[in-house]
Amino acid sequence: MLNALREFQVPLLAILLIGGCAAKARRAIAARSVNAGISPTSMFPLHLRRPAAIALCATELSLGVALVVTAGTIGAGTPAMVTRGATALLFLTAVGALNELRSRRPDAGCGCFGDLSHTPVSWRTLARSALLSLAALAAITAPPLREPSSPSAAWVLLAMVAAELAVLAAVSPEIGEIMVRLGYSEPCEVRRLPVSRTLASLRGSSQWRRYRRHLLATEPADVWREGCWRYAVFPGMTDGRPVDIVFAVYLQARRPPIRAAIVDARTEENVPSVTIPTQRGVNAPYPKLVFIPAPPTDLYRSIKETQY
Repeated sequence: MLNALREFQVPLLAILLIGGCAAKARRAIAARSVNAGISPTSMFPLHLRRPAAIALCATELSLGVALVVTAGTIGAGTPAMVTRGATALLFLTAVGALNELRSRRPDAGCGCFGDLSHTPVSWRTLARSALLSLAALAAITAPPLREPSSPSAAWVLLAMVAAELAVLAAVSPEIGEIMVRLGYSEPCEVRRLPVSRTLASLRGSSQWRRYRRHLLATEPADVWREGCWRYAVFPGMTDGRPVDIVFAVYLQARRPPIRAAIVDARTEENVPSVTIPTQRGVNAPYPKLVFIPAPPTDLYRSIKETQY
């Protein structure tokens, strides 16, 4: 029976590795940044973060596929042992990396499963990586997968697998996040969304492409939040005069409504020739037209006055 439990570790690890890579890729695509998918890469020098993120995701995917291929009789023997040994090494390395991340950046999540893993690294995250390391080590010499010898053996194996999954769920912060997302809609006023995510959504929008030629810099001079909107100010130039180009980005993870306006840098008045079109079909309150004075409080008040 213990051999059957060891055999089960192979598909379990494969599912977790492939799922983790898919979640990271989804987050990176949504944020339009490879670095956004994996928090531990923040410990690398800036020029190495992107290659490290790609290498980690590729390693997870490769090992996950290799575990599936070598789970049966096709890859039995040395290929299976090498694959499972490499998987154990990956999880053991993850324990050390997460412990280091917890010390250097206690506010950062592990990024193990993309958006679901934004909770700061805790003992639960470390315990899960340690348990998966033990599972990979136990599976190194496990025989190829086979059916249980009898119905009673199948029920016993099912009970042991359920117990193992319950332990993994107990040490996985992502389970709580999934339950929250399934049963609760967080008000936008208290929604947590990183500035980097907002800027990534902005730079992939049609509003950004429309005003890009007026910008003097691609990094904002100022960023602030008012209620459900985050505002970013960029220095610009239009018709030979300095202006501030202000973008208002609604705080939602996917396809947020974005508004923009051009403000004279000297008079702090809106450039009258700029008209911001209204978007339809958005299930969130947003301004029809954005008129943006300089102070953030007045800006938010003007936004509220034009909401429906």
